[in-house]
Amino acid sequence: MLKRVVATTLATLFLAGPAMAEPAIYTWTGYGLNVPGSGKCPTYKMTIDVTVVGNDVQGRFLQEGRTERNFKATMGADMKFKTTAVVGGGNKMDVVGSLKEGSSTIMLDGYCLFEGKLTKK
Repeated sequence: MLKRVVATTLATLFLAGPAMAEPAIYTWTGYGLNVPGSGKCPTYKMTIDVTVVGNDVQGRFLQEGRTERNFKATMGADMKFKTTAVVGGGNKMDVVGSLKEGSSTIMLDGYCLFEGKLTKK
């Protein structure tokens, strides 16, 4: 009987462990960079939110006046992630981030370049 209680308790802890992990949430709001050929990019305001649970990275970005977009990635051992996100018209944006303590950054590169330092919420 005692073995069954211990086994049940251990199984509950293993299953509940990932669910109890606290998400780390980061954000950045800023404007596109003025790079050659960028046109209106410096007038485009973007908000990027990144949520990390374990090694799973989920993000959303919203350019003012546009549709919200999402991305998913896996955090590497070096605390960096890289993926692509689909935007309007089937176009893509490269998403690159680093969540190193004290220097968390994000970059979206596609129709415009958005780059900034993430702050932890």
